[in-house]
Amino acid sequence: QVQLVESGGGSVQPGGSLRLSCAASGIIFSAYTMSWYRQAPGKERERVAFYTNSGLTNYAASVKGRFTISRDNAKATVDLQMTDLKPEDTAVYFCNADRPQVGHYWGQGTQVTVSS
Repeated sequence: QVQLVESGGGSVQPGGSLRLSCAASGIIFSAYTMSWYRQAPGKERERVAFYTNSGLTNYAASVKGRFTISRDNAKATVDLQMTDLKPEDTAVYFCNADRPQVGHYWGQGTQVTVSS
């Protein structure tokens, strides 16, 4: 049974920081591209950052320079360090594991609210 469990969401003032973490089980973690997505109310889900199994990372333009994705294959975790948070970063953040032709999995999501 595959499980992706996110943690670390919460409320923060603009300019603040949060660190999200996703713990995976039931998959060969090192073989998967791990991503963070977010979905704001009334908007489509968008990919914020990803970290491939070969070590490549990529960020959405809206978060580049503020967010950092990292992974620990030994612990089967992927983190998203978010700094200089803005109200427009408010969303539910989802962890995703993808391995073409094998599996595509989602966590349950964690709420991030940026407000003064």
